[in-house]
Amino acid sequence: MPRSNRHRRPDHLPLRSAAATRSESAPDGDWVVRSVPGSSTTKDYRCPGCDQLITAGTGHLVTWPAGEHGSVADRRHWHSGCWAHRLHRRPGGRR
Repeated sequence: MPRSNRHRRPDHLPLRSAAATRSESAPDGDWVVRSVPGSSTTKDYRCPGCDQLITAGTGHLVTWPAGEHGSVADRRHWHSGCWAHRLHRRPGGRR
């Protein structure tokens, strides 16, 4: 059987290869942050900042620790405002 030289296109792009991905450094560590437009979301996620649902079709951020230490299990989906204010929360206060 002849070998095909055609390149197969992946079903999806890995998160770290997306154009909307950036790096952030903060007192809580170095993070990779990706903006996800609402048009590309098909699942609901729970925001760790406010403990509310991010419903399918809502734009949000996906974050994970920078470097090779972050894995798929380390990814978290955040509301943009919750991510921006995560360092200003009171300990033991309402999420």
